[in-house]
Amino acid sequence: MIKTYKDLEVYKRSFNLAMEIFWLSKKFPKEEMYSLTSQINRSARSISANITEGWAKRNFEAVFKQHLINSLGSNAETENWLRFALECKYLDESTYEKLTSELDQIGKMLYALHKNWKSHEK
Repeated sequence: MIKTYKDLEVYKRSFNLAMEIFWLSKKFPKEEMYSLTSQINRSARSISANITEGWAKRNFEAVFKQHLINSLGSNAETENWLRFALECKYLDESTYEKLTSELDQIGKMLYALHKNWKSHEK
């Protein structure tokens, strides 16, 4: 049973992915600290943050769904920053594939949650 946003599998997976990206980005060159490192961490964290914020407003179906749409946008943005990291040789191909595969799964879960969510307003 889902009692809080922390019970949502998509939240758990997006939070864990953001933490994995954080630890990986610690190895990026220092000159990337205020550009790629900052951008990739912000977008990755935004996926779960939007789920959390939307959950607080879940009784307002359209508002909750808008936050899920924002999460989808952050999900896509994170994939873009990962591609930059790959092309700059900060990530190897297998790490990139693993992370983008997880982003793809999270995106599918966000889409399904958006499609199927129904608030129980009185």
